[in-house]
Amino acid sequence: MKRVIPVVGAAICNEEGNVLCALRAPNMSLPNVWEFPGGKVEEGESPAAALVREIREELGCTISIGKLLADVCHEYEHAIVHLRTYEARLVDGEPRAREHAELRWVPLSQLRDLRWAPADLPTVEALLAKSCS
Repeated sequence: MKRVIPVVGAAICNEEGNVLCALRAPNMSLPNVWEFPGGKVEEGESPAAALVREIREELGCTISIGKLLADVCHEYEHAIVHLRTYEARLVDGEPRAREHAELRWVPLSQLRDLRWAPADLPTVEALLAKSCS
């Protein structure tokens, strides 16, 4: 049986209603696809605490976390990813790509133009149904 990896993501929206998208680097698993930034939940860590920590580590900024947007289990070849993606806002700092190949603020209307990691597709659809607020 494949292991289940708990992961969190942040759909960070700005005042213009654009959402921050991160391009996975060529050396990452699932290279060169877009995702919402975040990462693995450590043992004993809440999803919210994990997300704040991951965004600080990956992007060098601080976020506030809002509502759960998507709760997805996606089976990849190597494991099952249990991804919870939350609405988020920047509180402090400007996002910088420390691990990703690129960061991009994308208008909601253009989200489907990107090639997404499969586990992130339900979040794209949830954002399009809801819009950034």
